[in-house]
Amino acid sequence: MSKAVYSLLLILIIAGVTVLIRFLPFLVFRNETPKPILYLGEVLPYAIMGMLVVYCLKNVSFVSGTHGLPELISVLLVVLLHRRKHNTLISILAGTVCYMVLIQVIF
Repeated sequence: MSKAVYSLLLILIIAGVTVLIRFLPFLVFRNETPKPILYLGEVLPYAIMGMLVVYCLKNVSFVSGTHGLPELISVLLVVLLHRRKHNTLISILAGTVCYMVLIQVIF
C-alpha cells in the first residue's frame, strides 16, 4: 500500500468516526432527551468556563513581577463588557487585546 493510499484511508476513517460521533446523539435520543442530559447541557457551560478561568490564572504570581495586574485588568474588562453588552465574542476579544497590549507595551 502506497503512502498516499494509506493517508487517504486514514483521513476517511477519521472523518467517518468524527461524523458518527457528531450524529450519534441525534440518532440515540431521537424521541426524547433524558433529564440528566438536559441538566448537563444547562450546567456544563458554566462549569467549563470557570475551569478555564482557573486554568488561565493558575500561574499568575501576585507577589512578584507585575503582581498579576495585566491579568486582573483584563479579567475585569471581560466581566464588565460581558455584563454590559452580553456578547461573549466581544468580551473575550477585548480582554485578549487588552492583555496583549498591557503585556507588550505597558508592563
